[in-house]
Amino acid sequence: MKVSVGVPLKLAFRPWVEGLENVPADGPAILASNHLSFSDSFFLPAVLDRKVTFIAKAEYFTTPGLKGRMTAAFFKGVGQLPVDRSGARGAGEAAIRSGVEVIERGELFGIYPEGTRSPDGRLYRGKPGGLARVALATGAPVIPVAMIDTEKIQPPGKVMPKLMRPGIRIGEPLDFSRYHGMEHDRFVLRAVTDEVMYEIMKLSGQEYVDIYASAAKRQIADAAKAEKQAEKRAQKALERERLERERLERERAGS
Repeated sequence: MKVSVGVPLKLAFRPWVEGLENVPADGPAILASNHLSFSDSFFLPAVLDRKVTFIAKAEYFTTPGLKGRMTAAFFKGVGQLPVDRSGARGAGEAAIRSGVEVIERGELFGIYPEGTRSPDGRLYRGKPGGLARVALATGAPVIPVAMIDTEKIQPPGKVMPKLMRPGIRIGEPLDFSRYHGMEHDRFVLRAVTDEVMYEIMKLSGQEYVDIYASAAKRQIADAAKAEKQAEKRAQKALERERLERERLERERAGS
């Protein structure tokens, strides 16, 4: 996949990279990145010599038909691990187990602490489950990563990607060994996650929003729904006014 996908990706988009020396040549590490686009999971592995294993929703691997099989083969090829998200707690535990297994094999584990893509390009609060628990359970260093402008390559609703240069900025490894064995302390998990998010914010230059991205998406969806409802009410009001004018005109004409 690094040859068939990574090479054409680098030739076509020419992503720039800073801090590549911060990724170890061997041994386990956690790459914690902001999440702007579906393509983040392709650009980051493409610029690294080592394999990066991410987690992905199980639907990518279980969709029936030829298209579903091709999608599953593609995600397996780029190193994605399926996680069933049907139950929030079960999904979280599955993600943690997957991350620990990758680290125990001495590999690179990629994770998006925000939990989902940013709906508006801003950086949102990190979820304290997967990232911090894997880091504290394994002792692996956490390397903050900032994806730059990847959301501009293929905005929502656009079929064809825009040829432009995205960026990847990789920070220095963070050591959380001082919290070893405290992976079930929610205050420690929060502190670790916030420290990582602060480093990502410095690298990316994004505006930080202290709510979860999933909550922001709900707010945006609710606002869009309310706007549509308001438009419908306005249209109905205009229609009532039109009908009333026509009625009055008919009455005047009849008199």
